[in-house]
Amino acid sequence: MTALGPGRDCPLCPRLVGFRDKQRAAHPDWHNAPVPSFGTDDARLLIVGLAPGLQGANKTGRPFTGDWAGDLLYETLIDFGFATGVYDERPDDGLTLVDARITNAVRCVPPENKPTTEEIATCRPFLSATVAAMPRLQAIVALGRIGHDSVVRALGERPSRVGFGHGATHRIGQLTLFDSYHCSRYNTNTGVLTTAMFRAVFQAVRGHLDAA
Repeated sequence: MTALGPGRDCPLCPRLVGFRDKQRAAHPDWHNAPVPSFGTDDARLLIVGLAPGLQGANKTGRPFTGDWAGDLLYETLIDFGFATGVYDERPDDGLTLVDARITNAVRCVPPENKPTTEEIATCRPFLSATVAAMPRLQAIVALGRIGHDSVVRALGERPSRVGFGHGATHRIGQLTLFDSYHCSRYNTNTGVLTTAMFRAVFQAVRGHLDAA
């Protein structure tokens, strides 16, 4: 365990440890461990999701890799110049982030993709450390309300004062926080989030960074 991220056998959340052990027994060839951030710490953009998907990042070991959310996210990042290469749902596909980094509010996969309030709080110091270790950071995209709230708290603010809303932007200290609904299959299938809505967020981020 380091200041920036939990070790492979992080013991901090007993429920998540138990779930992790079950997945290791059932799928010994999967990652089944806290998922590290993807991208370099000199990036100006940080994207914060909720937690690893069971058959996505928990399986592959790279954020948003192996599930539908990654299909939409990486396609969008490539289109707006935040990634190069081809996303092929595996960590050795050669995809490279450009001036961007991706992490999660909770680093371990939770049962039913639902971390508890305590688990989110327990993992938040790793998010805070990730932010602190990015000297050129200017913008954060929070995917979903849980990601938003955890980012806001990590930046020393209160969610009650910085409300979540898709497409909303907030200035917190020297950083600009951009909100988006999470790019999950559920949100896209139900029309809560359309591809155009998601792209509009990253178009705004692109404009913000290009103007800086």
